[in-house]
Amino acid sequence: MKSLNRREFMKFAALGTSAAALAACAMPTTAPGAAPAAGSTAASGGATAGGGQLEIFSWWTSGGEVEALNALYEIYSAQFPDVEIVNAALTGGAGQGGNMKALLETRMQGGQPPDSFQVHLGRELIDSHVVPGRMEDLSFLYEEEGLNDVFPKDLIAIASYDGKPYSVPVNIHRSNVLWYRPSKLEAAGVAAVPTTWDEFFEAAEALKAADIPALAVAENEPNFSGHVFENILITQLDQAGYLGLFDGTTSWEDERVTRSLEILNQAYDYANQDYLSTSWGDINDRFVADDGPAMMIMGDWTHGVLLSKAFSDYRWAPAPDTAGMFMVLSDSFGLPKNAPDRDNAVNFLRVCGSREGQDAFNPIKGSIPARTDPDLSKYDEYLLSAMEDFKSNTLLPSIQHGAAVKQSFVLDYAIAINNLATNRDVAAAQAMLVQAAGDAEFGA
Repeated sequence: MKSLNRREFMKFAALGTSAAALAACAMPTTAPGAAPAAGSTAASGGATAGGGQLEIFSWWTSGGEVEALNALYEIYSAQFPDVEIVNAALTGGAGQGGNMKALLETRMQGGQPPDSFQVHLGRELIDSHVVPGRMEDLSFLYEEEGLNDVFPKDLIAIASYDGKPYSVPVNIHRSNVLWYRPSKLEAAGVAAVPTTWDEFFEAAEALKAADIPALAVAENEPNFSGHVFENILITQLDQAGYLGLFDGTTSWEDERVTRSLEILNQAYDYANQDYLSTSWGDINDRFVADDGPAMMIMGDWTHGVLLSKAFSDYRWAPAPDTAGMFMVLSDSFGLPKNAPDRDNAVNFLRVCGSREGQDAFNPIKGSIPARTDPDLSKYDEYLLSAMEDFKSNTLLPSIQHGAAVKQSFVLDYAIAINNLATNRDVAAAQAMLVQAAGDAEFGA
């Protein structure tokens, strides 16, 4: 069948008929500032700030993430040195950013929002906070900063509700990346990185014989395996079948879903043995260790994490059987109503949407810019290749990261896949997915 191009994918995600759209608190810490920069143009329109604070929620606490966020803070502090940045970041929980989202929900419902917060672009924000009336329309900011001219029109549509944008995307991430260590494959006599699941299991047997875990997994709480599973689903279901999972035209009882669960269940046999006690936050340290796994299926923020560790024994490829596919998600920031330091928050959004901000943030984060006018000289081999793939590949919305479904289903989905990781019972996990789809009223 005909593949979705970027425009068609964006329309699918924005409509929300079968998907949500493209997809922080511990004791807050004050982010390091920077000396004022002469001639900075990151925040251009109507930027005024006279002190106070800027409290930002996120779940960015890992290497690469922290440094990328600090790059935005440094640009902001150069322009607004009298503003104290309160970096309120919290990791962990069920689903991506689960603990942060739970605390954010409490704050938002209680009328005590932070000034801004990280959120996956589109319905994750819209269903949780825009529809209930908790967010400001950002049409004024898009006009003042010229964002309507530098963001793809269809990306703006995903950020919008009733034709009005409610968040500023800072990046585009790819979910379906296989990160691998050439030295590990070589040590096991594996001549080439596997491109299919059949090849993966052949390589995994060779690695097992060499006493090397084939796959990095971190499933001490529901989260990580949900990411891996979405990148198996797209190999067993065709494009229409995958998208049909979210509008009721494909049943979660489908035998292709069963086969996907069986592949993941088999892959656990070749994972690091302590995967049920390993956290997502610790898996990258395991991956780079001398006795670490040979491969990991994870989004391209992994590139930023590994760069932050000055680690070089790694390469990348599409996850098995996903060549020509690009599983999409995007991070963004919005403006809560009654933000205590509204002017400061607006100026932070100006930085997030600026060319300077995105070119500072994305090369460190391991993502590509949402803007169409980046300075390509700032991006490395992996990121330039991701930009090209984003233009040409079939785009599919991520489940685990809020691009395909609403937040309530993301949580139920992650719990079902965690049940598989824990109990190794395919039928029980599939029954939980069927129940979750029913509760989400897909196709209703």
